[in-house]
This record gives sequence, structure tokens and C-alpha cells, in this order.
Amino acid sequence: QVQLVESGGGLVQPGGSLRLSCAASGNNFKINAMGWYRQAPGKERELVTTITSGGNTNYAASVKGRFTISRDSAKNTVYLQMNSLKPEDTAVYYCNAEVIITTYGYDYWGQGTQVTVSS
Repeated sequence: QVQLVESGGGLVQPGGSLRLSCAASGNNFKINAMGWYRQAPGKERELVTTITSGGNTNYAASVKGRFTISRDSAKNTVYLQMNSLKPEDTAVYYCNAEVIITTYGYDYWGQGTQVTVSS
């Protein structure tokens, strides 16, 4: 019904930047909120940032001031601009969407994209 396709991951040096993209596709759905989570090897998945349909944003303390989430509602796409990247940011980044289909709510996840920060 709904698919989330991520892109933009890769290898970058410390202090560098990457921009992730997540596009939602499907029929007859409404997105309440979208966000980014990440999971490093051996660690639990953690919230990075979220943005609501009203434009409110939330950031993990570890990325605040360095990462920026934005959206293009017309394209059902959310972006994550990552600046001043640190080795600690290395993880698989997952896009998340809270979606309403008819009157029911669903939680969708992208396939994940690897971000590696290393010199």
C-alpha cells in the first residue's frame, strides 16, 4: 500500500555532509508525521529526528544543531541534511512514516541506508 524508498547514504569524512531522502508512494494515504531513526552495530535503534504534518520538529540531543529535517509535502518526501558529521554518526539510517489509510493508522519503515563517517 505504502512504500518508503531511501537514498543518499554513503561514506564521508568527519566534518563532512550528507543529505538523505525518503519518498513515500502509494494510494489513498495521508502522512501524519515522518522521521529518521538510526541503528549502529550492537546498539538499539534510536530516534534522530521527526517532523509532523504541522511542521513541528524534534531532534535527539546528539544531532541537534548539526542535522536538519525538512519535508516536501507535495512530493511526500522527507529529507535529512547532516552536517559536521562525526564517526559516532555511523549507522544504518531508517526513514519512518506514520500513515493514515482510510481511518487506520500504520507505521512504515524504509529499507535503511548506510551512513559511514570515517577518515
